[in-house]
Amino acid sequence: MINLLDFNKAELIRFCEDMGEKPYRARQLLRWIHQSSRTEFMEMSDLAKGFRQKLVESAVVRLPEIVSDHTAGDGTRKWLLSAGAANAVEMVYIPEPNRGTLCVSSQVGCALACSFCSTGRQGFNRNLSVAEIIGQLWWANRLLEAGEDDPFSPDAVRVRADKSEARRPVTNVVMMGMGEPLANFDNLVIALDLMLSDDAYGLSRRRVTVSTSGLIPALDRLRERCPVALAVSLHAPNNALRDVLVPINKKYPIKDLLAACERYLPAAPRDFITFEYVMLKGVNDSVALARELVQLVKNIPCKLNLIPFNGFVGSGYERSDPETISHFRDVLMQAGIVTTVRKTRGDDIAAACGQLAGQVRDKTRRTNRREADQMTVAR
Repeated sequence: MINLLDFNKAELIRFCEDMGEKPYRARQLLRWIHQSSRTEFMEMSDLAKGFRQKLVESAVVRLPEIVSDHTAGDGTRKWLLSAGAANAVEMVYIPEPNRGTLCVSSQVGCALACSFCSTGRQGFNRNLSVAEIIGQLWWANRLLEAGEDDPFSPDAVRVRADKSEARRPVTNVVMMGMGEPLANFDNLVIALDLMLSDDAYGLSRRRVTVSTSGLIPALDRLRERCPVALAVSLHAPNNALRDVLVPINKKYPIKDLLAACERYLPAAPRDFITFEYVMLKGVNDSVALARELVQLVKNIPCKLNLIPFNGFVGSGYERSDPETISHFRDVLMQAGIVTTVRKTRGDDIAAACGQLAGQVRDKTRRTNRREADQMTVAR
């Protein structure tokens, strides 16, 4: 059975044509699935009955299963979704007065092994499918619109009935959950197509952000295929330190990464790149490194987002002191670089930046190697 949640508009048009249907049927399907959140073809009332029956016999709308649902004291909400074979991924919704941001995962685990990231410590299992990526946005909108009611109840369906009157709860998407989005490029861009499509979620390119640790070839492909807002996980102003914190830097060093960012800017929906910088006590938070960072990025239109480290068991790192973060920020701002300090959200349910872990059956054997190394050190 074909899962229609895996298809963008162009693929749905081909699917409908293969079934002898007109291309406009694809637009109807998109709206039923993504705007009205329907999964049962017989409920799609403006489709011909014969077409609905053919859909029942050949296709499904299959969503990832929700395993758990937790809400933090600040309103941040985290869901755990099954990825099969004892694997699971996490997604996080961050409510704010004027917007609702969904942090979406792209992989089960992550192969890049950034040393300060809980996901990176879990190892890597596989890429998520398009349905598993876009299914996170589908679920978040449906569950948030339903409130505490059953999201499949008639009352909940009526809440979603008039999209001209109601704004969807998720107004912004950030691909900053588990995994490196650009390492799952083909599935990522199809999911982005759906996020941006007026027949699906209708988000603007400015409201969809892809975060990357620096996979340069894929970054260049994103510029050509589907340029959305870009956030780059920098975390260090020089190669020696970044090699330790973000090991992919050994393959794609800072100079080459910044050149790729400059190539991306002309196609970007915003006139700047966001550089993310996690603040690690005694590691990358000195005033001297702040000054080095100024020299590194001063000629690139950018915004710096300083992220107080969110701890997890066995990380080996501590969060920089508030005063240290303020001094670091001041150096950047005095140099004319727009700098913000990210407010920590959802840390009481391990939903803050860098804390997402889910459940990963590691295929890289990284966890076994780390445990063996720790045993050797202990001896």
